[in-house]
Amino acid sequence: MRIVDLLDERSICLDAKVSSKNETLDKAVELMNKSGKISDIEVYKKGVYAREEESTTGIGEGIAIPHCKSQSVKKAGLAAMVIKDGVDFDSLDGEPVNLLFLIAAPDTKDNIHLDVLSKLSMLLMDEEFTANLKAAKSTKEFLKIIDDAESDKDEADEAKADVSAQQGDKLVLAVTGCPTGIAHTYMAAEAIEKAAAKAGHKVKVETRGSGGAKNVLTAEEIEKADGIIVAADTQVPMARFNGKKVIIVKVADGISKADELVAKAAAGDAPVFSGADSEKKEEASKGNAGHSAYKHLMNGVSHMLPFVIGGGILVALAFLIDTICGYGSTGGGNFGSCTPLSAFFKYVGGLAMGLMVPVLAGYIAESIADRPGLAVGFAGGIIAASGNAVAAAAAGNGYLHWFTDGSLNFQGFQGIVAKYGFMNGGATVSGFLGGIVAGFLAGYLVLGLRKLCDKLPAALEGIKPTLIYPVVGILVVGILMIFVFNPLIGVINTGLASMLSSLASKNLLVVLGLILGAMMAIDMGGPINKAAYVYGTMMLSTAAELTTNGAALTDPAVQACYISMAAVMAGGMVPPVGIALACLLFPKKFTKAERNSTVSNFVMGCGFITEGAIPFAAADPGHVIPATMAGAGVAGALTAVFKCTLMAPHGGVFVFATVGNPWLYILAWLIGSAVTCVLLGLLKKNVTE
Repeated sequence: MRIVDLLDERSICLDAKVSSKNETLDKAVELMNKSGKISDIEVYKKGVYAREEESTTGIGEGIAIPHCKSQSVKKAGLAAMVIKDGVDFDSLDGEPVNLLFLIAAPDTKDNIHLDVLSKLSMLLMDEEFTANLKAAKSTKEFLKIIDDAESDKDEADEAKADVSAQQGDKLVLAVTGCPTGIAHTYMAAEAIEKAAAKAGHKVKVETRGSGGAKNVLTAEEIEKADGIIVAADTQVPMARFNGKKVIIVKVADGISKADELVAKAAAGDAPVFSGADSEKKEEASKGNAGHSAYKHLMNGVSHMLPFVIGGGILVALAFLIDTICGYGSTGGGNFGSCTPLSAFFKYVGGLAMGLMVPVLAGYIAESIADRPGLAVGFAGGIIAASGNAVAAAAAGNGYLHWFTDGSLNFQGFQGIVAKYGFMNGGATVSGFLGGIVAGFLAGYLVLGLRKLCDKLPAALEGIKPTLIYPVVGILVVGILMIFVFNPLIGVINTGLASMLSSLASKNLLVVLGLILGAMMAIDMGGPINKAAYVYGTMMLSTAAELTTNGAALTDPAVQACYISMAAVMAGGMVPPVGIALACLLFPKKFTKAERNSTVSNFVMGCGFITEGAIPFAAADPGHVIPATMAGAGVAGALTAVFKCTLMAPHGGVFVFATVGNPWLYILAWLIGSAVTCVLLGLLKKNVTE
């Protein structure tokens, strides 16, 4: 594919008359639409404007390259305008724009067009090329100028020697990247290459565009480099530059200040980069700590998502298998593992879902502190997911003998460790909220350790990542999680359980249903959710005791127990379904990755797997959690109003055979899901991809 293949004669205007930036963009979008490559012109136009709001695409020298990657683009394309009188475009150099190329990129995995567009971006750095385009008398001549220049560029690239064969005493390396990875990435690369060639230096530029990293710098080249330029507005792997002189700037500076940057790099006029300083440098380039924290959080969420979806679907299949086999109303607490096949699915799916909190914490820490943070974050996440009871459970009978056997009755510090580290039971699981805390703790702890270890002798460099960081990091995070954060959650759980019991004893079932439903949606599988669920299953046990002692199923006390369990499950089914509905009705509020999980969220919601909502809540807790709490609370309250009962502890739609007033129960669930959906549409802001 060549550049001219993306251009349509109908999308070229050689004498555009425009008076403002907005009029210019509107005209360019209209030209693009004439080529038939846009399915929804309004959606595409909004995308072009959204990209322009991030930063101007007027790169200077009279050139602008607005662009948009969107689902509204059916096929990659270009539109071109020559504006002889020029137009104010808020360009980087303040000069009017005379030549504009508008890029339309489809939102697909097929990125063949990106190489073509990058080549155009680099050609536009040639003043003779742009002058010829502005002087073209016809669209055919315009296309021929591009085709000839592209052929010359291809020949020059094939003839270009490797770095070692280049002439020059100095070696300058660079990395360029912009958020969309379409134009600025390659224009900065071309500008730096030209500046280095003009100054007589060897040069190699790694581009990190939408098509992935190209021309990647080798360890040998980095070692020999006199200076390195990182001109990027996106994340670049920096650990490899540790100890080298590195200049870090925006990608726009790579285009407009290439000569200055190359001169500084070649002269070694740059600070020595330290991995321990990477967080500080990155936050300075991004603008604020909030943006940085969000990036770290999203790194954890994106890695966690496959575990939630894969494990959740397998668990839902286990419930479906047991229902098909006739255990829907008789499986009781074993529902989901009543047959060998269902037990297999539930076991594998449960293990996968059990990894989601450790993965969340591990990759938050990895984003903050690179690879050394990964192990420490994983360890903190496991403690958050397991709670302090894990060590006692591993010992079978626990460690009660420490307190019953006088010879082993530890005192002092060992007594504190025994009592608070192992004897708090299952009330210390801090779930995904604890996982987030553990991830940030681990990441910044390792950053601190790296800074402290900078003063150690060079001979100890090799043992830092394999011994010092993991041992000290895991120990400190373990102490903080076991003795501070997990017990704090335990106190909250104990208080919640007492409150629920008080409401049940006073027969405030509607209020109880409201609270139980809302609790299921606060941390979606975390400690508060589990407190509500444990209370619901406890009510089933109470109902069994009452009926064993002669109470009828219609007895108000028995009914209250079953209503409590019904409220719990309705509340737990709302978040994934409400979010899935919102993804369908309000797609602009969610990223592409989030929209792609719509079907899996419907499935998990139907299977009472609330954890499907966790990635959404972790990414935007301030808006998602209030919306899911409100919807789940409404569903829980309505189940009590409708006097719906549930006799099974799990299963979602697969155990509706055990539900009293099933149609009203479904209505309560759907109303709650609709409330969550509408609130998400109102509360969440549109996302820009």
